[in-house]
Amino acid sequence: MNRLYFLFIISVAFAIGSPSFGIAGETDEYMSAIQLFKESEAVNRFFENSYGYAVFPTIGKAGWVVGGSYGTGRVYRDGDVTGTVSVIEGSIGFQFGGKAFSEIIFLEDKRAYDEFISGGLEFDATVQAIAITAGAEAQAGTSGSSAGASAGPKTGVQAETEYYKGMAVFIHSKGGLMYEASVSGQKFEFSPLEK
Repeated sequence: MNRLYFLFIISVAFAIGSPSFGIAGETDEYMSAIQLFKESEAVNRFFENSYGYAVFPTIGKAGWVVGGSYGTGRVYRDGDVTGTVSVIEGSIGFQFGGKAFSEIIFLEDKRAYDEFISGGLEFDATVQAIAITAGAEAQAGTSGSSAGASAGPKTGVQAETEYYKGMAVFIHSKGGLMYEASVSGQKFEFSPLEK
């Protein structure tokens, strides 16, 4: 029975997170997500001082005891796309509902960038994700130097955050309601652009 629930949850997450646009629509989706994050003063400064970043326009997450999420994104270095990346997460525990959100991960230096694109990176419980919209989950995770919350870019009140282990993570809720907020357990797979 649990296997059936897990397959259902993964199917919902794939449906929420999968792109339904052509190439032009995908580009617009990425540009819109980047612009959304740039509108936040707390996030904008990371565009200026990071070595690179990964952006996920939509990550779908669903759960009922067993949960999962999935999304695809792009990795940028000096404003250019260097590759594509996918994120998948599975979790067991008290959770209920579904949601969709955008996520951006800033990579502070070459070491963090190389670690991210090396493949197989997985976030542990110390990684924080700061929500940048009012009414969204205040934070994800349990500890770390970037703990905080945000009232959203429209209010002008933003949480202060810094890099933690070379990364800074921000999320923007796109909709849905889920009693659980976490980026721990996210696993990333990077594919470089073919030359």
